[in-house]
Amino acid sequence: MILIVCVDDAGGLGFNRRRQSQDRALRVRMLGKWGRLWMNAYSAGQFAKEDPVTADEDFLEKSGPGDACFAEGPAAAEALDRAEKLVLYRWNRKYPADCHFPLDLEARGWRLEETAEFAGSSHEKITEEVYVR
Repeated sequence: MILIVCVDDAGGLGFNRRRQSQDRALRVRMLGKWGRLWMNAYSAGQFAKEDPVTADEDFLEKSGPGDACFAEGPAAAEALDRAEKLVLYRWNRKYPADCHFPLDLEARGWRLEETAEFAGSSHEKITEEVYVR
């Protein structure tokens, strides 16, 4: 699976069981780059009905090799060991957070393969980092 996660500068994923932020341009970029996305219903609520997303509460268990999975909250950190590729979208800000993603990726066997920056609709700069094992 290709694990796609949004984090703040401290690896924050969410606060009080909610996402920290969202961005319309980021969603367009994810769909354009990764195609059909698997996610849970909470995450799918950000996307338009016509977008190619599959909402399933067990999406991380049902997805297979090469499937792009957008994960938020604790599920994102829990899925890291199963991923074949990791895509981090960094907000380049620090938000309040009580749920974090591990950022010690090199120590966990991940290598940065590519990086890109783009302007979001609500964020001046979003950084995309693609990691492989």
